[in-house]
Amino acid sequence: MTEPGVAAPVIATAAARAAIATLTSRRGPIMFFQSGGCCDGSLPMCFADGELLVGDNDVLLGIIDGCPFYIAAAQYQAWKHTQLILDVEPGAPEGFSLPAGVDDAHFVTRSRVLALPSPYSVPL
Repeated sequence: MTEPGVAAPVIATAAARAAIATLTSRRGPIMFFQSGGCCDGSLPMCFADGELLVGDNDVLLGIIDGCPFYIAAAQYQAWKHTQLILDVEPGAPEGFSLPAGVDDAHFVTRSRVLALPSPYSVPL
């Protein structure tokens, strides 16, 4: 749960939430893992819940409509001032990810940098 006045680390668009509803109604519970790049690109990977083993160094960013969304700890450190926005685009999913509700759509993440503390915010 995010504190009042603090931006959630991960949110979803209406299109992503609709895709999650469709996908979970067809397949059951799902989970997300934000890919760090290389072979999977940097797309969020969507799996049947529990299909991907989450490690001790993975961070639970949040839960979107009952679906956990994880990221590797090292990647979280690099992106900790960034809000991830789960969305959907046309086209087949990459790698082992489930499609986004329908066969010809995939999940994507967009991002926005959250306000960083100013080095000048401390009284001199």
